Amino acid sequence: MGGMPLNDMPWWRWRSNVRSALHMLSDPVFHQECWLAGREGYGDVTDAVYRLVEDTWLDNWSAEKYVGTIFRDSGEAALVDVAVLRVLRIMHQVGADAPVSAYMEHHGWPEAVRAARDAHVRMATSDGEDPDTPPRSLEVLRIMTRSA
Repeated sequence: MGGMPLNDMPWWRWRSNVRSALHMLSDPVFHQECWLAGREGYGDVTDAVYRLVEDTWLDNWSAEKYVGTIFRDSGEAALVDVAVLRVLRIMHQVGADAPVSAYMEHHGWPEAVRAARDAHVRMATSDGEDPDTPPRSLEVLRIMTRSA
């Protein structure tokens, strides 16, 4: 989110949280090196899901509601909706307190990762960033959303 034009979206802090969650959910290398390895500073799957839906209520209504405030257009919103539905389905099946491995062993996990990747790439590209950079820590996210 270093190149992200932070102030061009009215609810850019929420956008930053959604992007961070999608970025983490969409990166299988990150899953292995951070979540499964128990690396500090990146939370876990449940934390990412909560960042994805907690402020936005995307678990209750469509991202389309936020076009022009969090999402740039209907295309972004549609991709986010698909990712949210895939990830929440798994979370409800394995349980919010399940270990990271339970998510990754779920038969629907590859599909959820693909959906998160599609949404992440679209949003990162729209913000002028390289979608293939590794996810930033939660501390970096906190610093970025406090500044500007």
